[in-house]
Amino acid sequence: MKLNVQSIHFDADHKLIDFIQEKLGKLTQFTDDIHSADVFLRLDHDGEARENKVVEVRLAVPGNDLFAKKQGKTFEEAAIEAAEALRNQITKGRDKVRQAS
Repeated sequence: MKLNVQSIHFDADHKLIDFIQEKLGKLTQFTDDIHSADVFLRLDHDGEARENKVVEVRLAVPGNDLFAKKQGKTFEEAAIEAAEALRNQITKGRDKVRQAS
């Protein structure tokens, strides 16, 4: 799987990129159809809540692309939540294909 990480208005360090690659790499356990992943890292200005780290992930898979956008106190926390949301989308799609057969 090809990973493209874009950090908007800041430079992401290699530890963060490696962490995201590890989390998204685990999604290949659920499907081999993932061609690439586009990850966007952003800082939102949300006032006092401080949950302003946003991770957006788009997985390129045959058919419809999968997308998850999660927000958290850290990029790692948001990346874990986004990977979990994508895993749920993959398993739901796989279950629908099995039921249709």
